[in-house]
Amino acid sequence: MLGLMQSQPLLTSSLIDFAERHHGDAEIVSRRVEGDLHRYTYADMAKRSRQVANALDKLGEGGLAFSDRVATLAWNGYRHMELYFGVGGSGRVVHTINPRLHPDQVAWIMNHAEDQVLIFDATFLPLVQKVHAQAQTVKHWILLCDADKLPADTGIPGLLSYEAWIANQSTDYEWPQFDENSAASMCYTSGTTGNPKAALYSHRSSVLHAYAASLPDVMAMSARDSVLPVVPMFHVNAWGIPYSAPLTGAKLVFPGPALDGKSVYELIESEQVTYAAGVPTVWQMMLSHMQPAQLKFSSLKRTVIGGSACPPAMIHSFQEDYGVEVLHAWGMTEMSPLGTLSTLKNKHLSLPKDEQMKVRLKQGRAIFGVDMKIVNDEGKELPWDGKTYGDLLVRGPWILAEYFKGEGGDPLQYDDKGRGWFPTGDVATIDADGFMQITDRSKDVIKSGGEWISSIDIENIAMGHPAVAMAACIGMPHPKWDERPIVVVVKKPNASVSKEELLAFYQGKTAKWQIPDDVVFVDAIPIGATGKMLKTKLREQLIDYQLPS
Repeated sequence: MLGLMQSQPLLTSSLIDFAERHHGDAEIVSRRVEGDLHRYTYADMAKRSRQVANALDKLGEGGLAFSDRVATLAWNGYRHMELYFGVGGSGRVVHTINPRLHPDQVAWIMNHAEDQVLIFDATFLPLVQKVHAQAQTVKHWILLCDADKLPADTGIPGLLSYEAWIANQSTDYEWPQFDENSAASMCYTSGTTGNPKAALYSHRSSVLHAYAASLPDVMAMSARDSVLPVVPMFHVNAWGIPYSAPLTGAKLVFPGPALDGKSVYELIESEQVTYAAGVPTVWQMMLSHMQPAQLKFSSLKRTVIGGSACPPAMIHSFQEDYGVEVLHAWGMTEMSPLGTLSTLKNKHLSLPKDEQMKVRLKQGRAIFGVDMKIVNDEGKELPWDGKTYGDLLVRGPWILAEYFKGEGGDPLQYDDKGRGWFPTGDVATIDADGFMQITDRSKDVIKSGGEWISSIDIENIAMGHPAVAMAACIGMPHPKWDERPIVVVVKKPNASVSKEELLAFYQGKTAKWQIPDDVVFVDAIPIGATGKMLKTKLREQLIDYQLPS
């Protein structure tokens, strides 16, 4: 017997319809490429999204077909938001491309995705000029600019101004109804090894993810929040915030291209941001701007930090120095991306602060919709005791079943009940309360004398030293122990610390055999397209390095 409830598909267009109807006057503020601040409302955004849909229906001869890909190379801003809904809502697929990738990778991705349209910010015009001749499937090129700001001679045939393109389109548009499992958006992995692979998100998975992200123990977004997604909209849909914000009616504040510490801090203050989300490297820049000038926050209450492990010193600084709650998060491109957030349970509230901190440092507990387990090399599930570590597997309605075009074959591991689990590539522990802690990427864990050393733990200790701005731990070959850890360090400006002082700093903080054998000081650690440290490149840079005898 079936239930007797109304049936309607879960489509992303319903989110912007809801925001327009119930939160139409809530603001969307964007720092533009042009340098000024742009302000309008959800009602304005909904109208312009419908203009985008109308423009797509009329593009070329007969408009774009259902599920055609529309690529973007754009910063976080109101026009990019319009594309999320105008493209996806009309039945096409918005394909956000990471502009920090190498031009050859960008061209490869566009061809692999079979993009029909590329819409891009003026910042990326030089990049598009490099790749447009290689993009074999793109028929239409649109620059996110005013009609009178279109450059005269770009070398890109038929280049259109976005504002001119949508200007004469009607603001009336009936969003089509179709299968909720249809593709809404796609995002390629950063492709640190081999070619990138694409996760193809459905309307159903995107709406369910937005619901789950908004729960009180997850991102806890509401119509009372002013939200700053520093995490890029080209990085896993800005962790789903462009969908969660209209679902809840939260004010949105977009930073555009200005992601330096000073610009981010000033935007938080001027727009009274209560809630921000980004990777640790962004917050490190902001704290480095604030600390020398003894600046404080007047509105910021909490921040979600993910993308890579958040150093304990950063969590401590946010919470103790600035009164900002840190929500440590973990996820993946293949997970839409949210998997866990570290929010305390009631039982933790009476614990001393140092005990609470031990919980907050973990990547957190699974949100509804995500099932997880840790297994050994034979696939046997391991206990949740907070000590036993194994390979982390996940499953759920917004977790990848296969990559676009079947790249890489079947990525899942199957249990004895035939259920498919996605292998994350992370090594983790899970405690009795369900809090998961990443101990390392499987490719980065250091195996020394038959024991495993967590590179993340070594990095976190180094980051606790007041002179250290950034630290990366990697394993180096050793004739007796297989591998031994070294820590590669970038000092803070005008700070001083010696190798001996930093190694002494480890005493009492970890087992003696886990203390690094050496410290290597560098001017910079290579950072990838999504803000993560590139240990593969770091190892290449240290190819001639030898451990001290």
